[in-house]
Amino acid sequence: MCMIKVRNVTIGEGIPKIIVPLVGTTDAELLEEVHNVLEVKPDIVEWRVDTYEDVENLEKVQSTLSLLRDRLIDIPILFTFRTVNEGGKREVPVRFYNNLLSMAIQSKLIDMVDIEFLLGDDLVKTLVSLAKQYGIYVVLSNHDFQKTPDKQELILRFRKMQELGADIPKIAVMPNSTEDVITLLEATNTMNCKYADRPFISVSMGGIGVISRLTGEVFGSAATFVSGIQESAPGQPTIKDTKKVLEILHKYSR
Repeated sequence: MCMIKVRNVTIGEGIPKIIVPLVGTTDAELLEEVHNVLEVKPDIVEWRVDTYEDVENLEKVQSTLSLLRDRLIDIPILFTFRTVNEGGKREVPVRFYNNLLSMAIQSKLIDMVDIEFLLGDDLVKTLVSLAKQYGIYVVLSNHDFQKTPDKQELILRFRKMQELGADIPKIAVMPNSTEDVITLLEATNTMNCKYADRPFISVSMGGIGVISRLTGEVFGSAATFVSGIQESAPGQPTIKDTKKVLEILHKYSR
């Protein structure tokens, strides 16, 4: 499996990398989040721009990106607009989604961009191609807030993401039972052992799925999302608790 180096962070080796989302609605809220985030030293910061009140003003988004870049210094920035269908806060036309992500990529103020897998192969290929042109890594993502697909379906989605050029495939699903969590972990392990040629991320959301956010080094998930001031998805533990568990598992799993 190849590893990915984003600034000073190597994804795909050792302890899973910790990603903290910024979910503020205004510049003031975002800057307060950044101040708090810097104190806990995450590996990567995700800007969930769908929560930002001025997201439809592309010039304002780029200006705020510049502010974040200046303050986060060498911490990689993952730029994410989560659509309503996949748990996001705002519904926008596909054309706007394309323009927003294209602007962020071309600004080169970000290091990684989240592209939603189910928006269609044509749009995905266009955005992936643009990201590669500008040296921006692609997290190709899929979220199901209702259920957990079966193991083979999860593996098929991961493999299709690789075929479409994802640098980091990501799938997050909702468990309705502990068996669903096991399904996600089994799919993660099989993907890691048989099919993955690059880092990938798997998440089982909600309270019963929290184990999946902590055992990535054992089963194969290369990164985990934790809560900053507030969580961006159900079941995100705090960065403090996450670091403790990841360090313990790393110590005894080697």
